[in-house]
Amino acid sequence: MKNIITIVLLVFATTIATAQVSENTAVIRKLKNAKYEIAVNGNCGLCKKRIEKAAFTVSGVKSAGWDVDSHMLSLLINEDKTSATEVEVAVAKAGHDTKNVKATADAYSNLHNCCQYKRL
Repeated sequence: MKNIITIVLLVFATTIATAQVSENTAVIRKLKNAKYEIAVNGNCGLCKKRIEKAAFTVSGVKSAGWDVDSHMLSLLINEDKTSATEVEVAVAKAGHDTKNVKATADAYSNLHNCCQYKRL
């Protein structure tokens, strides 16, 4: 009888341990990095520095690079920590319009003269 109880307890403990490993594996797989391309208005190298700095203020941004010629901000973000929209909000606070979020008039007017792009 003691052997049967011992075997049942071992099977039960093994089942619980396996379930916990599966939950931890699911959590590890849930972490997801995603790439985004966002159009951001700007003109020059000063804009590039400002836009990239604003993007990196958002927790979860792994990489950010703005191209002066194409006006595209390439992002790699951890979607568990942030979203592309949060990055757009941060860039707009720095004075640069995106497709979905416009900078305030005050933020835009604080840009250097060479950085003031034509607003639509």
